Amino acid sequence: MRNQQINQKADVSKIDYGIILSVFILAIISVVTIYSTSVLQTEGGGLQQTIMQIVWYGIGIIAAAIVMHFDSEQLWKVAPIAYGIGVFLLFLVLIFYDRNTYALQGAKSWFKFGAVTFQPSEVVKVSLIIMLARVITGHNIQIDDRTEKTDLRLLGKIGMWSLPMLLLIILQNDLGTTLVFLAIIVGMTFMSGVSWKIMLPVFGTITLLGGALIYLVVFNRDILLHFGFKNYQFARIDSWLNPFGDSTGDAYQLAQSMKAIGSGKLFGKGLGVSEVYVPVRVSDMIFSTIGENFGFIGGCFLIFIYFLLIYQMIRICFDTKNEFYAYMSTGVIMMILFHVLENIGMTIGLLPITGIPLPFISQGGSALLGNMLGIGLVMSMRYHFRSYMFSDEDEHFGM
Repeated sequence: MRNQQINQKADVSKIDYGIILSVFILAIISVVTIYSTSVLQTEGGGLQQTIMQIVWYGIGIIAAAIVMHFDSEQLWKVAPIAYGIGVFLLFLVLIFYDRNTYALQGAKSWFKFGAVTFQPSEVVKVSLIIMLARVITGHNIQIDDRTEKTDLRLLGKIGMWSLPMLLLIILQNDLGTTLVFLAIIVGMTFMSGVSWKIMLPVFGTITLLGGALIYLVVFNRDILLHFGFKNYQFARIDSWLNPFGDSTGDAYQLAQSMKAIGSGKLFGKGLGVSEVYVPVRVSDMIFSTIGENFGFIGGCFLIFIYFLLIYQMIRICFDTKNEFYAYMSTGVIMMILFHVLENIGMTIGLLPITGIPLPFISQGGSALLGNMLGIGLVMSMRYHFRSYMFSDEDEHFGM
C-alpha cells in the first residue's frame, strides 16, 4: 500500500503544472472570447460555437493525456506509422475535400462529416515533428565525427521526409499552413546542429528568392500567375501594404480588424461590447475581439501567457537533456510560435492575412486538437524523464 502511494506521488510530480496552468488560462480566454463574439456582440448568434469549443477542449485534453503516456521508445517506434498516416490523410483530402464551404477560396484542405469539418493538416503537423525528430536524432547517433558532408546528408534526409507533406499541402492551396510547415522544418533544421557554412548559403539563397518574389508581386505579377499564383493571394498583399486604400473591398477585413483593436484603447470597452464588425471574427480574427473588449492590456496579457507557455517548454528541454525530445519540443514551439506571431501580426496589419488561427483561442477543433497533441508531446518529456531504449546512447536520450 505504501509503495502504491509513493508511485502515485511520483507520477503526480512528473506532471508539469506550469504548462497545464498556461493552457488552462488560454482555454478560459478562448471560451470567454468566443462567447463574447458569437453571443454577446451585436451580430448575435447561439451557444453552439462556445459549446463545441468546450467539447473540442475535452477531446484535446484526452488526446494530450494519451500522448503524454508515450515514452521515447514508443514515440520512436510510432513515428514512421504516424508519418505514413499523415501523408495518407493529406492525399485523401485532395480527393474527398469539402466542395461547398471552401470552394470559392479554392481550398482543398477540409473533410466534412455532416455539420462537422476537419482539417487533417492541423494534426499532421505533429506527425511530421515526431518523424523529423527521429530522423535528426538517428543521424546524429550514427555520426561520430560531423563534417560538412555528413551535414549535407542530414539536410537531404530532412528534405526527403518533408517534401511529400509540403507538396500535398501546396496542392491544397493552403498558403498559411504551408508557411507553418516551413517554420517547423526550418526551426528543427537549425536545432539539428548543421554547420553555419551550409546554413548561411542555403538561407541566403532563400532570402534572395523571397526578395525576388516580393519584387515580382509588386512590379510584375504576370510572371507569378504563370507559376500558379492566384489573384486572391495578390489581393492579400495589396490589403497588407495599404489596408485603408480599399477598405470596402479586399482590404475590408484587415481595415475593420485594425479599427476594432484600436478602438479598444488601453483597457477595452468591456466584455461583449462590439461597435466594429469584423468578418470571421470567431476564428482567424479573434484577436480583434480581445483587443476591442479588453484593450491593449488584455492583448499584452494574452501574449504574456504565450510567453509563459513557451518558456515552460524550453525549460523542460534543459531539465531533461533528452535530444530526441528536444527536437520534438523545438517543432512544437515553432508551430505554436509561428501561429501566434502570424495571427496577431495579420490582425494588426504587420503581416499579410494568411488564414492562420490563434493557438488555443480561435474557434476550431482541428487546430485545437493539433496544438493539444503538441502539448502532450512536450509533457511526455517530464512524465518520462528516462527512456528505456538505446541504453548505450545516453547522451542522446537523457538516461
